Amino acid sequence: MHADETRTDADLVRRLLRTQFPQWADLPITRLASGGTVNAIYRLGEDLTVRLPLRPGGAEGIALEARLLPRLAPLLPLPVPEVVATGVPGEGYPLDWAVHRWLEGRNPVEGDLAEPEAVARDLAGFAVAIRGIDLPGGPPAHRGRPLITEDREMRAAIEALRRTDEPFDADAITAAWEEALAAPRWAGPPCWTHSDLMPGNVLLTGGRVSAVIDFGTVGMGEPATDLIPAWNLLPASARRVYREAVDVDDATWARSRGWALSMAVIQLPYYRTTNPVISANARHVIREILGSSE
Repeated sequence: MHADETRTDADLVRRLLRTQFPQWADLPITRLASGGTVNAIYRLGEDLTVRLPLRPGGAEGIALEARLLPRLAPLLPLPVPEVVATGVPGEGYPLDWAVHRWLEGRNPVEGDLAEPEAVARDLAGFAVAIRGIDLPGGPPAHRGRPLITEDREMRAAIEALRRTDEPFDADAITAAWEEALAAPRWAGPPCWTHSDLMPGNVLLTGGRVSAVIDFGTVGMGEPATDLIPAWNLLPASARRVYREAVDVDDATWARSRGWALSMAVIQLPYYRTTNPVISANARHVIREILGSSE
């Protein structure tokens, strides 16, 4: 996916374990299929996973999670990853890495939810809970700045998308983007936000949300960034349920559309030939936003 991506395989994982955590070195190792763009994930035995960042920025997330997840987990209504151990570079692998406790569940797929309104309520409960956390010392979230800071990259992505054979109206995307930018900025204090509630960072069990994962982007920002499931996962009927449950004003909701749109439009030209999961979700978001009056 990335020109500077670090290659990983099960043999590398085993070598790292033997030199740093030999108590787990003989457990079965299986790479998990994933639409993730930051880490390679390997299941380790029945109860653990190994997370290897693909690029240096991902290693920063490893340290962030190790520091913050133990503090955030007791304050959230859904299970989140438990960092069991953190590893250091070795065996030719240049980055810090981590061992997590296994969490059961499957990633949802946009447009294929058995209980969409229940999922909407579960995710809304998470969004409300995390923004209400009173925990000092949080870092800036990955998307903690005003929406306008995405403008240059967004417009470049719109032009890149225009040069592809994707069936989207670039002028309509631009108009939707400018509408989101016109919304008043967040005037409240920074609050805690996961900042990347993509379907790949949500787990379902029995049709309900059973966990939220990948907190490498967590920090202090504005609540609109955690409303993106309204566009990247939920159908229109459940979107209304979600909006009522998260209880935000019109400006915050408009900015959430902008955040979801910018993420999708920036992702699509970059991942359209290398990551079918991310590119399919990006197309879904663009269709939902261009076709929605909400």
